[in-house]
Amino acid sequence: MGAIGLEPGDEVIVSPWTMSADAAAILLWNAIPVFADIEPMTFNLNPDEIEKKISSRTRAILVSDIFGHAAKLDEILKIARKHKLKVIEDAAQAPGAKYRNQYVGTIGDIGVYSMNYHKHIHTGEGGVCVTNDPKLAERMQLIRNHAESVVGRKGETDLANMIGFNFRMGEMEAAIGIEQLKKLEKIVRSKTEAGEQLTRGLRGLKGLRVPEISSDCSHVFYVYPLVIDPQVLHVSRERIIEALCAEGVPGVDGAYVNLHTLPLFQRRIAYGESGFPWMMNGQKSTVQYGKGICPVAEELHEKTFLKIKICSYRFNREETASVVEAFKKVWNQLEQL
Repeated sequence: MGAIGLEPGDEVIVSPWTMSADAAAILLWNAIPVFADIEPMTFNLNPDEIEKKISSRTRAILVSDIFGHAAKLDEILKIARKHKLKVIEDAAQAPGAKYRNQYVGTIGDIGVYSMNYHKHIHTGEGGVCVTNDPKLAERMQLIRNHAESVVGRKGETDLANMIGFNFRMGEMEAAIGIEQLKKLEKIVRSKTEAGEQLTRGLRGLKGLRVPEISSDCSHVFYVYPLVIDPQVLHVSRERIIEALCAEGVPGVDGAYVNLHTLPLFQRRIAYGESGFPWMMNGQKSTVQYGKGICPVAEELHEKTFLKIKICSYRFNREETASVVEAFKKVWNQLEQL
């Protein structure tokens, strides 16, 4: 975030359905996260909602390719160019996924990949940032390694956000990452095959919506996302999860996250007790975090979203088939739940 030249009080639009690190990264550079609602089908940022949240203080859009499926990146980029905004693409959950024959993470101004332990490939912790903009690349390299100690010798005059960090990757982690990268295609293929097998097996179960993949996208299934209709099923999500767990389905869980409801945003306490960066120079930010600002995300989180954390398990064909059978068994017993 620091590489794009944020000033204190600037605003960055972000999804409420992403890792908390995304919103924290915005705050780290003294900017203000502005949450825009998601699409009900792919769970990614809704371009129409982005437009509604743009203000004179907006400087960037941080868009996640959530669960392994790309956002509507062309539409988002069009909005960004119209308003002269930067686009940072968080592809942490979608390495190897494609959008219109381009790898996600390579489409925005900056792309970010995660390498922590439960991602498709990992080095234990850490991540990778990519860009095709030489200036942004240099600024990220400076921020990575104590920029303040070298900008003088380099003759760098743009000193905004040139604050020292130690984000250097060690040789051991780099060596692991190189070997992991060689396995990415195979790992992605196994996740995709498991996701497709689950979709074939679960499609048609009443009150259950399987993932929809846009025709111009691929899905790498960091998470296998489902949506239930409690009114059709006459059973709560919690009871369904309980039954699926009893049948031995691994990694099944409900809800995801609504970042705007976290205490940090509800109380607007980040740096000290004064409310910075929402309160600055006697001016109070008008950005809202109250319930109702992201109704699609909130409904999914509270009642209807169900997921299988494929990221945490290796689903071969037999194991995936047993998950399908467990779902069918639970669905055949819905009236008894």
